[in-house]
Amino acid sequence: MKALVIIPTFNEAENVAQIIAEVLKQDKIIDVLIVDDNSPDGTADIVSEKLKKDKRIHLLKRSGKLGLGSAYVAGFRYALEHGFDLIFEMDADFSHDPQMIPIMLKEIENNDLIIGSRYIKGMNVVNWPLKRLLLSYMASKYVQFITGIPVKDPTGGFKCFRKEVLESIDLDEIISDGYSFQIEMNYRAWVRGFRIKEIPIVFTDRRSGQSKMSKKIVREAIFVVWRLRFLHLKGKI
Repeated sequence: MKALVIIPTFNEAENVAQIIAEVLKQDKIIDVLIVDDNSPDGTADIVSEKLKKDKRIHLLKRSGKLGLGSAYVAGFRYALEHGFDLIFEMDADFSHDPQMIPIMLKEIENNDLIIGSRYIKGMNVVNWPLKRLLLSYMASKYVQFITGIPVKDPTGGFKCFRKEVLESIDLDEIISDGYSFQIEMNYRAWVRGFRIKEIPIVFTDRRSGQSKMSKKIVREAIFVVWRLRFLHLKGKI
C-alpha cells in the first residue's frame, strides 16, 4: 500500500518544513505532496530544497491563489496518476495532529473514508474564539439537516480516502472550492454507498501564520448544500 498526504499551502513558510518532517515520521508507506498556490513568502522554495534530499516529498506549484478545493482536486489527480492507494487531506498549520495518521491508516483498513471529527465527542477544538466555534458547530448541524448525511463534522479537513472513492467521482464535476469542498466530497462518497467512519480528533488552531477563513467561504458553504441536494434529487450526483 502507498499513501499520499496532500497538504495545500499559501504562505506557510513558517510551518511547511516541520509539518513535512512530522508527517513522514508516521509511517514508511507515506509520501507528502505540497500543493502550493504561488506563495510569495517562499513556501515552494523550501519544499523544492527538501525534495532534493527525499524522494517521498513531492511538489505541485500553481500559478496563483486558486482555492482549497481546486488544490485538493489537483492533488487527487496526482495521487491517482502515480498509483497511490490511500489519499489524505491535511492542513499545513498543525491544526491537524500528524500523530493521528497511524490511527487513520488502521481505521481505513475496514472503511473507505475516514474523517477526523471535531464534534463526535463534544467539541474538541482548542484556541478558537467562541464565535467561530459556534459558527462551525452550527454549520455542521445545518449540513446534516439539509443533506441528511450522517456525519457530525462534514466540514472537517483531516481525512483519508481509499483511491476507489476518488476514482468513482468525476473530479471535473466538483462545484465547490472553499470549505464547502469538504462537504461535497463527503456527500458524493455517501450517496455512492461508501463506508464512512468518523474518529475523534482534537483540532488546535494554527501555531503561526494567518487563517484563510473568510465571509465568502461561509456564504459558499451555505448555498452549496442546497445545490448538492438538488443535484442529487435530479440524479446528477
